[in-house]
Amino acid sequence: MELGAFSISLAVKDISASKQFYEKLGFREFTGNADEKWLIMKNGGHVIGLFEGMFEKNILTFNPGWDQEASPLDFFQDVREIQRELKAKNVEFDSEADENTTGPASFMISDPDGNTILVDQHI
Repeated sequence: MELGAFSISLAVKDISASKQFYEKLGFREFTGNADEKWLIMKNGGHVIGLFEGMFEKNILTFNPGWDQEASPLDFFQDVREIQRELKAKNVEFDSEADENTTGPASFMISDPDGNTILVDQHI
């Protein structure tokens, strides 16, 4: 199973304070809009998303179809195919991708400790 690029999406209280903190750890702004309360930051191959007021807890995020630079891959496993594999393994879903569509879609699952995992395909 190929899940694509990995990042952690952090639910932050103050995007400006969080940005300044992660810059001290060597992260730089990659994309996003602080005025809209979201930023994606990178340090080498490590990617974190800062999201103020968008969700309640941190989320592990995978992006099928992207490499760690958010560049499209020529070949990748579609999010719906990944979803079908996980269903066959009796994984329970918090939300599902519509199997009757193509292109961008996502699903969410939770691990045994309640950590949310988002598989979010943008292409």
